[in-house]
Amino acid sequence: MDLTITPSAEKFIRRMVRFGGAGEDAGFRLSVSPGGCSGLASEFSVEAEPRSGDAVVVLNGLKLFLPAESRLLLQGVTIDFSETPTSSGFVFHNPNSTGCGTCGSSATAGAASVPLSAIQVKSGH
Repeated sequence: MDLTITPSAEKFIRRMVRFGGAGEDAGFRLSVSPGGCSGLASEFSVEAEPRSGDAVVVLNGLKLFLPAESRLLLQGVTIDFSETPTSSGFVFHNPNSTGCGTCGSSATAGAASVPLSAIQVKSGH
């Protein structure tokens, strides 16, 4: 799978998994669906194990649990983490998307910010 995670996003995901309370073998579940400013809407959670139908994608030692539709939509995407004085969250850079260019604080076509409040941490079973 052609998916890139920047060092800042990797650092944040590692912290989420480490302190998410789902155990040592936990992973970061990323569910992406059509919608939102860049053409993608996202939900995140720390999970003890993948759900039925999820694929486990390992990038730099990080376990990502990705549903089938998410794998298709994330093909070629770079996931970054941005932190500013007024907001912080993930930013998806999709070279294949034209984006709307006017939504949110992102002026980059094909980029969408996802606020931290969209991330749900679930405890292990």
